[in-house]
Amino acid sequence: MAEIVRMPKLSDTMTEGTVAAWHKKVGDKVKTGDLLAEIETDKATMEFESFQDGVLLHIGVEKGQTTKVDSILAILGKEGEDVAALIAAEANGAPAAAAPVASPAPSANPAPASVAAPIAVAVAAPAGAPVSNNNGRLKASPLAKKIAEEKGIDIGSVAGSGDGGRIVRRDVENFTPAASGATPTYVPAFVPAGTERYTEENVSQMRKTIARRLAESKFTAPHFYLTMEIDMENAMAARKAINDSGMAKVSFNDMVVKACAMALRLNPKVNSSWRGETIRYNEHVHIGVAVAVEEGLLVPVVRFANEKGLSQIGAEVKSFAEKAKSKKLQPSDWEGNTFTISNLGMFGIEEFTAIINPPDACILAVGGIKAVPVVKNGAVVPGNVMKVTLSCDHRVVDGASGAAFLQTLKSYLENPVMMIV
Repeated sequence: MAEIVRMPKLSDTMTEGTVAAWHKKVGDKVKTGDLLAEIETDKATMEFESFQDGVLLHIGVEKGQTTKVDSILAILGKEGEDVAALIAAEANGAPAAAAPVASPAPSANPAPASVAAPIAVAVAAPAGAPVSNNNGRLKASPLAKKIAEEKGIDIGSVAGSGDGGRIVRRDVENFTPAASGATPTYVPAFVPAGTERYTEENVSQMRKTIARRLAESKFTAPHFYLTMEIDMENAMAARKAINDSGMAKVSFNDMVVKACAMALRLNPKVNSSWRGETIRYNEHVHIGVAVAVEEGLLVPVVRFANEKGLSQIGAEVKSFAEKAKSKKLQPSDWEGNTFTISNLGMFGIEEFTAIINPPDACILAVGGIKAVPVVKNGAVVPGNVMKVTLSCDHRVVDGASGAAFLQTLKSYLENPVMMIV
């Protein structure tokens, strides 16, 4: 009996998905585990594999098209089976007389209850064969081509490890130009003087979600902002001592994450969220760390950050950043934040305000450390200060509560030994 394969919900914020590529065509036989399609979500492009055997009888969403979650993605069944009734019933809003899509076998590490059952996975191709051509055509997955284009890599210089020498995602991600003598470069198109020219591109699912969520946050949560200067002299000395010891390498961002986590434990009103009829005060501390990627912004979460050391926080943030840029983050990596940090100090930004990241009640915008004259003991001396700005949802956090949090944060960063004791 024919079975409907529906557009999966691959994240808590996903409402629609775009088919980046199909790996099967109508009439092809499909086995459990075969790669069916690549789906672009609001967070990443994920490979979608079949959980049933059959023949691909119908494709409901063509490559490049977008549809809502739970819409018909495809129909699998027996060869020659008529699916017109299924499609008509779906169009009329009637329950389709089809068996539900088979679920994958239980995993040893099941996903959290709040995450939809995983139906898209990163499929590892068998290692081995070098890159090859098929009748002059380069064998590479659409996702591999897309990543190569984004990174400015000549796909023809990448060795393929997939079936029959097919170039897959990991080949491009692990490609080192220096090793092959290739030097990817980007040369902007020449525009003659006095010529008006522009390009347009479709809005990605990630950018759509960013636009929707931040617009909702900005226009529904009454924001107010608190800015404070922090003396970073002791933090700079502590960081240098830790890094010089050779035992660990930490960044100023790691120190800010740790200081925020400890300050939140002492200021639970800031570690909260507006729930409509209730206010949730979180007793655990999960800090989202904003990571910039080419298509927008992702916010992976350092869980129980107050319980972790600086080196552990640093390792997690570095790993998240690498996974975010290679689109390998999973739903469990970006869900559950209770507070968010956005740091633009490394880009030379001294001060800015950030839009609250739902469901959090606050977000901290961190600027760069700047050498300035400061007054100490009645004398003007050289100093290093960092400005931070706390954006607060006034429905949950009042000015005094926000100020108390910043005072606690300031005490930890100006006396970093307190974070180690």
